[in-house]
Amino acid sequence: MPFVLHHASSGQMYTCMLVNNYRLPYYGVKFWESEAEAAEQASAFLTAQGIGDPASWQMLELEEQQMKICNVRLKNDPGLALYWGADAKPDIRKIPN
Repeated sequence: MPFVLHHASSGQMYTCMLVNNYRLPYYGVKFWESEAEAAEQASAFLTAQGIGDPASWQMLELEEQQMKICNVRLKNDPGLALYWGADAKPDIRKIPN
């Protein structure tokens, strides 16, 4: 199951431009295939993205179907943000300009 970055206080999931298996760019949830891979790479990834406090982000394990639903709901639109609530459902919000 995929592991994603989840901001502890806001509930936001980390989303960015990614490249799929067909080498096509898309906007979606950043994920790693294993917990070990996520633990090894997450902090350096966040630092490289300019995130000031990588420690405020934690790993969250999702079912693959849940992650796919999140990506569909994001509509490939970088103007949208994804939040994951206690009800384990995606909440999509427009990013203010």
